[in-house]
Amino acid sequence: MVLEISSVLQGGYNHPLSRQWQSRRGLEKYMFMYPIFITDDPTARVEIPSLPGQCRWGVDRLDEFLRPLVNKGLRSVILFGVPLTCQKLRALFPTLFIATDVCLCEYTSHGHCGAIDKDGTILARQSAERIAEVALAYARAGAHCVAPSDMMDGRIKAIKRSLIDNDLGNKCLLMSYSAKFASGLYGPFRDAAGSAPAFGNRKCYQLPPNAKGLARRAISRDTAEGADIIMVKPALPYLDILADAAQLAPDYPLAAYQVSGEYAMIVAGARAGVYDLRVMAFETTESIVRAGATLILSYFTPQFLDWLDE
Repeated sequence: MVLEISSVLQGGYNHPLSRQWQSRRGLEKYMFMYPIFITDDPTARVEIPSLPGQCRWGVDRLDEFLRPLVNKGLRSVILFGVPLTCQKLRALFPTLFIATDVCLCEYTSHGHCGAIDKDGTILARQSAERIAEVALAYARAGAHCVAPSDMMDGRIKAIKRSLIDNDLGNKCLLMSYSAKFASGLYGPFRDAAGSAPAFGNRKCYQLPPNAKGLARRAISRDTAEGADIIMVKPALPYLDILADAAQLAPDYPLAAYQVSGEYAMIVAGARAGVYDLRVMAFETTESIVRAGATLILSYFTPQFLDWLDE
């Protein structure tokens, strides 16, 4: 029997936490997913100057870093870096939901998110196939969720088909960066992940900032191709797209990534005395939820674990 992609829903709610994401509620701890950067040095703790308060972590330091947060109510993380970290985290924190970012940019000589032809253009089919292979490897390594951020055409269908064909379609959630815009707000992240392109830019595959209709089409495409969660990135400049996504995919959890540049701006404004950090963190995050998000990828996650207890 060959399962059709449209037949498989269980991957989107097979974990207790992903079941909670199916509902729309007020701001609660379970709605926060914490982005974590992993480095090859297992004992490293390297501060990221452009991303205040954030570090690159070696796998041997994750227990000391994450255990206090898990004890405060951290429910999910998304990993950027060494995929075998999944196995270690699952052993350390059996109840922690582990997502992995899926992209090629950190691992290619050219720094682009897909395979590149001799003329510098994207090889769409080869890119989707390779992204699907990487996603499958992460799922096999123990990820509860694979989250392709590459914006290659066809990669959601390719990943879903691969998960189903390898008996992982009902065990691994597929969260798509569906409406990821070519934004100027990614600078600190690229410093953290070492993922800046060696030439050109990513405007031929990330969405143009003014392309509302294109974003809507991308969201509709990814739900049709098998995504379990839809994401909009960045968050604050694209609240209208978040609201559109909530209308286009009302039966899906909706994620929003408050990206590194958004976070860095908020922190910088607070340090300059423009506003109170806590007040602005709440205002911006609640606006994201108001627009329709049920899941927020946020560098403020550690602070919210404390603030939501106050």
